[in-house]
Amino acid sequence: MKKIEAFIRPEKYKDVQRALRKEGCRSVTVIPVQGRGASGETKEAPRSGRGPLLAETWKVEIVCSDKVVHALLRAVAQSAWTGKTGDGKIFVSPIDQAVRIRTGESGEEVL
Repeated sequence: MKKIEAFIRPEKYKDVQRALRKEGCRSVTVIPVQGRGASGETKEAPRSGRGPLLAETWKVEIVCSDKVVHALLRAVAQSAWTGKTGDGKIFVSPIDQAVRIRTGESGEEVL
């Protein structure tokens, strides 16, 4: 199993959602977050002295089987793309175990 974590522009989420549905992805978690990328291109904060402003972005999390990770990764990357700085990043991590709390099922069955 793999976990895909994608940081995308909020306005691209509907496109990402459509692309994931086309690939058969049934389960996704979306969290509004703030952050700054390595490019350092941020807006300067007002004279409040609080430092640079953080960009509004969305974190999209998907846990999937190893068989579909490449298709979902491609779907997110293509649908979130604008070609501009700040399009986001995607990370893929291994998932060792998953448990459905209600039934006690474990492994890929919980997906």
